[in-house]
Amino acid sequence: MSPFRASAGFTESWDHFRFEVTDGVGTVTFDRPDKLNALTFDVYADLRDLVGEMEHREDVRVLVLTGTGRGFCSGGDVDEIIAPLLETDSRGLLEFTRMTGAVVERIRRVPIPVIAAVNGVAAGAGAVIALAADLRILAESASFSFLFTRVGLAGADMGSAYLLPRVVGLGRATELLLLGESVDAERAVAIGLATKVVADAALLGSAGDLARSLASGPALAYGATKVLIGRELDMDLGSAIELEAFTQALLMTTEDHAEFYRAFTGKRPPEWTGR
Repeated sequence: MSPFRASAGFTESWDHFRFEVTDGVGTVTFDRPDKLNALTFDVYADLRDLVGEMEHREDVRVLVLTGTGRGFCSGGDVDEIIAPLLETDSRGLLEFTRMTGAVVERIRRVPIPVIAAVNGVAAGAGAVIALAADLRILAESASFSFLFTRVGLAGADMGSAYLLPRVVGLGRATELLLLGESVDAERAVAIGLATKVVADAALLGSAGDLARSLASGPALAYGATKVLIGRELDMDLGSAIELEAFTQALLMTTEDHAEFYRAFTGKRPPEWTGR
């Protein structure tokens, strides 16, 4: 991850969700359970800024997103976002929609794995935030609703029309974005929207185990894999192969790759350093 921050320091505390770092795993917990963790302007802005810091931090190798209570995130708060936006001019509305899109763009761009541990309803913007993650582990009670058309807005929001067809295919994405119907955990797995489903009580443990496994692995390899998956979505095959050739040649010079060989020949587990 980039060490080049110059005068900019890291944010010491985040006021609008919980954030903790343990053993290389950073965990964001949306913490408005009485509102099913509905988003406010401040939650959006803090999440955008936190994810923007991740690529500069050495202590976070994996980011987990989850919520408290019965909801992962129910989307924008009707009283604190939708009502004020009805009184906002065009310039202000564009500033807002660009901010929300920046959350998704940064989740996709940050060169570390991002896991969404979806503990309940993920609706509207909450569904898109989970969609933007690299891996989605769902509690049995979890559900997705891309409900933008149900509030009179385009089903394409925050990059959903770009990401969802690439995750579940054009036909299913069209259905989900047009109709805005709820998708339960079982169907989410069946259509490829979820990595796996676990019992509600096992969700944080399962997500934590996966996150710690990734955090103790070859961070450069994981980061390069994520970056190339994103970049190659819109490339022709020849360009993709050339990009992979350059990347693989570079990674062959890393300490982690040399450590693999030493561990293999020494018949021991590798000790990854992310270098």
